[in-house]
Amino acid sequence: MKGSIRVSAKTLDDAITEALIQLGVTSDKLEYEVIEKGSAGFLGIGMKQAVIEAWRKEEEEPEPDIREIIKEEMSFSLDKENEKKEQIQPKKEKKERREKKEKFSSQEKKEKPAKEKTVKENTVKEQAAEAPESEAPVKEKQELAKVEEQTIKAVEEFVKDTLKAMNMEVEIASSIDEDGALCVDMKGEHMGILIGKRGQTLDALQYLANRVANKHQDGYVRVKLDTENYRARREETLKHLAKNIAHKVKRNRRPVALEPMNPYERRIIHSALQSDPYVTTHSEGEEPYRKVVVTLKR
Repeated sequence: MKGSIRVSAKTLDDAITEALIQLGVTSDKLEYEVIEKGSAGFLGIGMKQAVIEAWRKEEEEPEPDIREIIKEEMSFSLDKENEKKEQIQPKKEKKERREKKEKFSSQEKKEKPAKEKTVKENTVKEQAAEAPESEAPVKEKQELAKVEEQTIKAVEEFVKDTLKAMNMEVEIASSIDEDGALCVDMKGEHMGILIGKRGQTLDALQYLANRVANKHQDGYVRVKLDTENYRARREETLKHLAKNIAHKVKRNRRPVALEPMNPYERRIIHSALQSDPYVTTHSEGEEPYRKVVVTLKR
């Protein structure tokens, strides 16, 4: 197909994400055909990459609304008619209207401070209730408790038992990162199943691991699960996507809504574009369908 690209990657999801980046479109504007689904092979032997043929959806220009055109024409004609009436009005009527206007302006100036105060208070309340991730005040980092040995053991046992129930044999390596969080890295076959679509399975397992860790000791403990360096790769992909979407918004001068993401991934998009002088970001919708919208700064 004209304008199509052929993309290959380790998994089908990775191939689709790469196509989105290369074409600079969101998932609702992408069409693709699966050439090869790909397979993990056995012990890495016979592994095949997923291959897709992808292209942009054709967008039809919306036809102008005839009702809006008629409305604009009528408004223009009415303005012209009023302009003619004003030109033939006696000077006395103009003077009276001017005096009334000055009197109204004088009263409005007296009442303005009180109105502005009320409006300002209401605006502050609304902003506090509806502020998106990118505009929300930065919270102080929650101090993490020192991870105890019994907590590490409990988390490792939970992960192993859970994966065993899924018929998955994995090697687990635990460490404490510079922030004091417990990092658990998993190695084994078919890790793509453990990651899930856009990391949803891995995120769910990480949530449960955090619950287990915080049941075994006092203070707050944070657990981070990762496999095949997925977290770092996903972050790099999202940053790349954010820059491509920002470029599209600048070129077309129209807002672009990304696909729904979890709070962690939305923060990556916000952070990647917060220093861009031409675009701004905000989030819309309710969880789990909340998504980032990139718009041109006014």
